[in-house]
Amino acid sequence: MVAELKSEGVPFFDRAHLTQYTGEDEALQRELLALMLDQAQRCTNMMAAARERSEWRTAAHTLKGAARGVGAFALGQMCDEAEELPEMAWPGAAVRIAQCVEATRKAFGALAD
Repeated sequence: MVAELKSEGVPFFDRAHLTQYTGEDEALQRELLALMLDQAQRCTNMMAAARERSEWRTAAHTLKGAARGVGAFALGQMCDEAEELPEMAWPGAAVRIAQCVEATRKAFGALAD
């Protein structure tokens, strides 16, 4: 089931998307990315601890929105797909999503420092 989480061909970070909403305001971009990464930590913790479908779906959906809002499209797509996974797939999906969060953080580059 974890193999269903795909993000091939989808960028980890589309800076043009973020710039469209923030202009050239790098301080604002840094702040938004920091907020998204904080949200990602909370959501991945919620996913790891989820015992009910509503908990899992809320965490995946919340992270999906936060990611897409800043242009972290691979993470957003992965969370979109994860929302409907059966419970037996949650542990593996949570690991893959946490790995995607780290890859996304790296893609943010200096903006996430």
